[in-house]
Amino acid sequence: MTTTGVPSTPMAAPGHMGVDYEQRVDFGRLREYRLARAKESLEASGCGAFLLFDFYNIRYTTQTWIGGALGDKMTRYALLTRGGEPMLWDFGSAARHHRLYSPWLAPENCHAGMLGLRGAIAPTAGLMESAVRQIKGLLEDAGVAHEPVGVDIVEPAFLFEMQRQGLTVVDCQQNMLDARQIKSGDEIMLLTQAAAMVDGVYQDIVDVLKPGIRENEIVALANKRLYEMGSDQVEAVNAVSGERCNPHPHNFSDRMIRPGEQAFFDIMHSYNGYRTCYYRTFSVGRSTPAQRDAYTRARGWMDAAIAAIKPGVATDQVARLWPTAQDIGLADEKTAFGLQFGHGLGLALHERPIISRLTSLEAPMEIEQGMVFALETYCPASDGISAARIEEEVVVTADGVQIITRFPAEELFVTNPY
Repeated sequence: MTTTGVPSTPMAAPGHMGVDYEQRVDFGRLREYRLARAKESLEASGCGAFLLFDFYNIRYTTQTWIGGALGDKMTRYALLTRGGEPMLWDFGSAARHHRLYSPWLAPENCHAGMLGLRGAIAPTAGLMESAVRQIKGLLEDAGVAHEPVGVDIVEPAFLFEMQRQGLTVVDCQQNMLDARQIKSGDEIMLLTQAAAMVDGVYQDIVDVLKPGIRENEIVALANKRLYEMGSDQVEAVNAVSGERCNPHPHNFSDRMIRPGEQAFFDIMHSYNGYRTCYYRTFSVGRSTPAQRDAYTRARGWMDAAIAAIKPGVATDQVARLWPTAQDIGLADEKTAFGLQFGHGLGLALHERPIISRLTSLEAPMEIEQGMVFALETYCPASDGISAARIEEEVVVTADGVQIITRFPAEELFVTNPY
């Protein structure tokens, strides 16, 4: 696999546009890196081709994107044959747009596609049958029709049609996740820029986080500011306060925040496709001993994990530093999943590595230089209501990590104290 060049200097978030006086993101280099990784993964897989429906894999391989409302309808797909160049089927006029504005794709490889909008058009209409027939012909042209076809995600009706027409289908999602887990310098810069945008949003939140504001108002503020800053998608903003902190609901409501309560937020957005997952916890106006104690423990678990991470360390070694489900008052690790947690960041919110006591103790993976992932800790407070939630995004370097989430989180932040 192609390796990354992780910068030895602090991770840069230099701005949104290219300039002539600084080295910033080189999008041509980024496209070449991603396609090379996908091709190397295909070569190593034993498949003759990858057929991709996961819209992050499509973006990684074809360097194209359309809005999420259409991207998740299982209508866009891409075909990469061994020794060939990517072919893309996209929603209606998007295919013509790619032929005009995506010169890295051969024009003849950009097709309009329609399979059924996740069943809204029934398979009996014949769209899937004709699509598989076309794909099979392209596989025959490439000399790989008798070799397995790797598919990442698929509608059952399409899978059955592939099998009916004699194609051998295997899973390639694991291969594509392998390809995507080591980030290039350009990817790291985009991830750092995305985090820097959230740094600024947290300052905006601190300025308004006082009694009387509602959780949904904070969500609206975060969405507005991120889109003003240049975000291409705000995937979600969790806003959790008061008694909703414990247990953790992973959402937001219209609840009004009251004096002395805790509130925590998770901001998930993407800049040029590269995502954040970025929690911060605040006490509003004042804090209590129980809140401060919970925060100190959550911060200790975070700091222990950060100190342990370097290339060659296995994910189980990190997971063992975190409390068990029973330690935080939950029945089992499935119930506690996502609370003491690590997950890769990239074009998707959850990439490799995944770090959790649920899976890592039995199936660890090695941490490598060039991985970028988020670390999350959670601690319920002894008052039975409050809780601390902290998240840091880290880039794995040759001798440890660099943290790219910069809004202060070393100790519990009290907003608008009185």
